[in-house]
Amino acid sequence: MADGVEPRFSDEDRVLLRDSVRGVLARHWHTDARAAIAAEPGPLHEIWRVLAGQGLSALGADPAAGGLGEALVVLQELGRAACPAPMIDAFLVNRFLNDEPDDTSPAIAALRDALATGDALVCVAPAGADPDPRAGRIEIHDDRAHGHAAFVDAAAAATHFLLGLARGQGFVLVDARAPGVEVTPVRAMGTEGMARVTLRDAPVAARLSASTAQHAWLGVSRILHAARAWGAADRAFELAVDYVKTRRQFGQPVGRFQAIQHKLADNLIALTGVRLALQNAAEHFDRGIAHWEVFANALWSFATEALRQVALQTHHAFGAIGYAEDHEAPRHFRRVHLDMVRHGGARAANEALAARYLDDGHAEFPEYDFGPSAQDLRHELRDWLAEHWPPARRAEHERNDTTHREFHAGFARELGQTGWIGLTWPEPFGGMARSPFELLVYMEEMERAGAPRAGAPIQSAALMLYGSPEQQRRYLPELLRGEVMYGMWYSEPDSGSDLASIRTRAVRDGDDWVINGQKIWTTTYWGDYMWLAARTDPDARPPHAGISMFLLPSDTPGITRTPMRTMYDGEFCNTFFDDVRVPADALVGELNGGWQVLVGSLGTERAYVGGGIAIKTARQFEALCDHLRRSDADDGLAQHQDPVLRQSIGRFAARIEIGRLLALNSVTLVAKGLEPTWEAAMAKVFAGELMEQFGEAALDLLGMRATLSRGSVDAPLEGQLEQKLRHSLMWVISIGTNEIQRSLIAQRGLGLPR
Repeated sequence: MADGVEPRFSDEDRVLLRDSVRGVLARHWHTDARAAIAAEPGPLHEIWRVLAGQGLSALGADPAAGGLGEALVVLQELGRAACPAPMIDAFLVNRFLNDEPDDTSPAIAALRDALATGDALVCVAPAGADPDPRAGRIEIHDDRAHGHAAFVDAAAAATHFLLGLARGQGFVLVDARAPGVEVTPVRAMGTEGMARVTLRDAPVAARLSASTAQHAWLGVSRILHAARAWGAADRAFELAVDYVKTRRQFGQPVGRFQAIQHKLADNLIALTGVRLALQNAAEHFDRGIAHWEVFANALWSFATEALRQVALQTHHAFGAIGYAEDHEAPRHFRRVHLDMVRHGGARAANEALAARYLDDGHAEFPEYDFGPSAQDLRHELRDWLAEHWPPARRAEHERNDTTHREFHAGFARELGQTGWIGLTWPEPFGGMARSPFELLVYMEEMERAGAPRAGAPIQSAALMLYGSPEQQRRYLPELLRGEVMYGMWYSEPDSGSDLASIRTRAVRDGDDWVINGQKIWTTTYWGDYMWLAARTDPDARPPHAGISMFLLPSDTPGITRTPMRTMYDGEFCNTFFDDVRVPADALVGELNGGWQVLVGSLGTERAYVGGGIAIKTARQFEALCDHLRRSDADDGLAQHQDPVLRQSIGRFAARIEIGRLLALNSVTLVAKGLEPTWEAAMAKVFAGELMEQFGEAALDLLGMRATLSRGSVDAPLEGQLEQKLRHSLMWVISIGTNEIQRSLIAQRGLGLPR
C-alpha cells in the first residue's frame, strides 16, 4: 500500500520480534504453570516487567519504536502462550497519552515513566464508552468517580484503571489503590482472571482530554483483542493438526479421513482470513489512511464468528483429550471466547458497515492502493471504459445476445488496440510486463463496468511457456489484438475433477493426429480455437503421464457440437470427435507432456480465480445496497433501516472484504515469484461459497421480488440477483470442485496424509 506514512518495520523485522517474544515467554511464562498463575497478581507483575524490559510496554507511545502492526505480533504471541499480560491496555494508554499536552498533570507524567519501566500495570475498562451496555457506567462529580466497570481483565494486578465515561465524554484515570476502589473477582468461561471494578467516591487522578486517539480507541481495541484471540486459536489449531497426523483410528491416522481434512481446511481458511484482515487494518491505521476503521469493522465482524468456530472445530478434532483441563486447548478456547464477545460482539461493527454501504450515498468497497502506476492504470481504465463500454452499449448487448453475454467481438478488438490484453505478458511477446497487482486492478475495473471478457490468459500463458517459436509467432499476436477467443476441451463424462482419467484418444497417423472421443461441459465451445487434452499413451503409468495437449480450430471437420442450456441462462456443449485429423504441429509441448502444460498454464491463473469471484460478489453487493436506497426513496419505505437487514448487510460486507484479502494474498505470492496452490484454493473456496451465500441472503432480504428474472415486471436490478444465484453454483463446482480444493488445502497446506 503506497498511501500515507511508509512503514518503519519490515516483515523480516516482525519475524525477529515474534521470535524474540516467543523466546521470552518460553523462559518466563512456563507452560505447566500458566493455567494456575494467569489470574495471580505476582506472576503478572513479573512477566510485565520482563516484557517492559524488552521495550514492549512502550508500543504505541512512539511510532519509531513500533506501531499497531508490531503490537499485533506481540498480542498473537501472548495469545499463543495463554499469557494475560496487559499489552492491549498499555498500547491504548500510550496512544491516549500521546495526545495529551506536555504540561499535563503530575499523575499523567508519572504514569508515562512507570509504563515504560513496567512499574505501572494499567487496565483499560471502557465501561460507558463500550458498545456493550452491560460493560458498566462511570460518572464524575467534583473529581470523584462513581459507578462500576465490568469484564475487566487482570484487574487484581492493576496499579491504575483507565475508565470510560459515557460515549464521547472521554476517559478518567483512577489509582487502583485509592480509597473507594473495590475489585471483585468474577469467574468467566469457568476460569479466574476477570473482575468487576466498583467506584464509590473514588478520587480521579487525571481526566484525559477528548482526542483523536479516544475516538479511535474502539477500533484499535478490537484489532488488538482479535490479534490475541487469533494467537490462541492458531496455537490450538496447530496442536490439533499435529495430533490428527499421529492419532490412529480404524488402522490409519485420523488426519487421512476426508471429514477431518475438510474441517481443518475450513479452519485454515478462517485463520488466514483473520490474519490478513488484522494485518490490513493495522497497516492502514499505522499509515494514517482514513478508511482503516472500515477494515477494522470488517475484521471484527468476521473474526467474532470465525475464531470462535475455529475454537469449536479444533476441539472436535481433538476429541475427548481436548477437554481435559491439563491440556492446552481449554485455555485457548476460553481466551478466544472471552476476547471475541467483547465490545458487543459483531453487532456494532455490522451496524457501522451497514451505515457505510446503506446510508452514505453510493459507497463502494475501499480501493487498495498498489502504488502510482496501478492508480494511473485504474484511472485510464475508467476513462476508456466510460467511452467504449457505456451503460447503453452494455444494455444493448445484453438484450441482443442472451447466450454469449460475456463476450463481444467488437469490444474485444477495441480492447486489443490498447495492449491491455497483454498487461502482464513479458515484453518479448508484445506484452506490457506490468505487475500482478495491476492485473488485479484491471479485473476490478472491467467488472465495475460490466465489460465482456477478452483474451485467453490460460492458453496465452501455455503458449508462452510451452509453445514452439512458430506457434508463438502464429497465435500470440492475434490473441493480443483481441481477434480470437479460445475455449478448453478438458472434461469428459467420466473425467471431471479427475482429468488424469480422460479417454479421448489421439493416435499418430503419418503427418497427422487422429482424434476420437467426447468432451462435455465446455462453456466457450464457440471459441475460434480450442485447447484439447487427449490421451496419446493409453498404457502410461501414472495415467496423467500419457496425456498430450493440442491446439485446433473449433470448426475442424469431424467435430460435432451439441449445445445445452445451463440453469444460469448460458450454454455449454457436448462435443464428439469422430476421426478428427489435425496436423502434427497442433501438438503443444512435448508428446505425453500435456499434463505439465495443463497444470503449468493454470498455475498463475489460479491466483486470480478467487479474486474474480470476490470482485463479482462485491459489485453485486454494491448494486443491492444502491437498489435498497433508491427503492426506499421512490416508494417511501424504510427497508434499509430494518435492523435485521442491516445486520445481514454488515455481515456480508465484512465477508466480502475477507474474500478480497484472500485473493490479494494469492496475487501477492505471484508478485514475489511464487506459485500459489493451496493459497489460491482457499481464495476460491471462500469466494465461491460466499457468492452462493450472498445470493441466498438477497432472497431473504427482498423476498419474492428477488426471484423475478430479467424482463419481468418489477424485477429488482433487472433480474441480476436470482440469475447470479443460479450462476454461483458454477463457481463452486468448476475449476476444481470445492471439495477437491479442500483436500488440496489439507494435504498441501497442512501436510495431512493422502
